[in-house]
Amino acid sequence: MSEQINTAKVIAFANQKGGVAKTTTTLNVAVAFAEKGHRVLCVDMDPQGNLTMSQGIDPDTVEKSMYDVLVHHVSMREVIRKREVDVACASIDLAGAEIAMSTMIGRERSLEKGLAPLREDYDFVCIDTPPSLGLLTINALTAADKVIVPVQCEYLSMRGLIQLQNTLAMIRENLNPDIEIEGILPTLVDSRTVHAKEAIEILEENFGDRVFASRIRKTVRFAEAPVKGMSVLKYDPEGTAAQSYRQLAEEVLANGKR
Repeated sequence: MSEQINTAKVIAFANQKGGVAKTTTTLNVAVAFAEKGHRVLCVDMDPQGNLTMSQGIDPDTVEKSMYDVLVHHVSMREVIRKREVDVACASIDLAGAEIAMSTMIGRERSLEKGLAPLREDYDFVCIDTPPSLGLLTINALTAADKVIVPVQCEYLSMRGLIQLQNTLAMIRENLNPDIEIEGILPTLVDSRTVHAKEAIEILEENFGDRVFASRIRKTVRFAEAPVKGMSVLKYDPEGTAAQSYRQLAEEVLANGKR
């Protein structure tokens, strides 16, 4: 897809392993883009609704959600709430979306179709995905231009990268020939451990300059912010985590010229 002047760049944040700070990364990169004056939409594709909650929205009270967009082709504008950034909300119904969509023709493209009318309204669309490689994640990868992969620096988390690469290869072949990994982001780094350093070295050996220079460290504030219904950038603007996410946003804006 050639870069048209005014259509959003769509970034999926994906890793089929849970607990790698995927949601936190999706939201905080989005807020960092917004701080720089970009128009940003976050799409919550995870039935757990953590991104929706981390902007102070209760998924149980949402009348229409991404489920309705994907299954009933409701306009995405109907499920967007304006917070620090615009959020297309999830609800627990999303857990049933994969089954509801399973018989639909073109089911892998439901999100892409839902996003199409909005692509001129935003500069960036950041999609949070569930910790699996099921149909919701496949929809996100089919709709996206790029993928950012948050990886916790441990062996098991890195094995998941291989599965993700296999899925991406399949998606390139069948659904979205242009999708690329924008970068791999080491998260929850405990810089005091030898293990974390070794893990980052292994990542860099295998993926070279696709590993972002930014590192997201474990901090207390990092865990507190979502509970307060806000991004780390708003909750602790001068903190380490906020600065790391701003640095990451800069790397993405520089289009990976690392």
